[in-house]
Amino acid sequence: MSNIPADLKYVTSHEWIKLQADGTLLIGITDHAQGALGDLVFVDVPKVGRVLVAHEACAVVESVKAASDVYAPLAGEVIAVNEALAGAPELLNSDPYGAGWMWQLRPANPADIDTLLDAAGYAKVLETA
Repeated sequence: MSNIPADLKYVTSHEWIKLQADGTLLIGITDHAQGALGDLVFVDVPKVGRVLVAHEACAVVESVKAASDVYAPLAGEVIAVNEALAGAPELLNSDPYGAGWMWQLRPANPADIDTLLDAAGYAKVLETA
């Protein structure tokens, strides 16, 4: 069973979302996603300043097995990216919910986070997959 922290929100495309104290969101891929992809060798994150549409493919992760799109869980502006991933994409494998975060988003509508899955909802998605 994948690690599904209770303090995060999730989407069915296997991204996690962590609400920060300032109202911004940290976003990354779930433990399930990194496990399915295998050893990650390259990460391409959206540029700072880019305005994302919800569910838009905006990043790419590549493993020795395949490349996979990563989607914006909510609309908003990218305000920071995890620069460490450029030289250490394996952080997505070793610490997907910590050092492996991908980008920080200022949501266009902060209330939209309430529409995302909680840990129990995401666990049900994995059960039916």
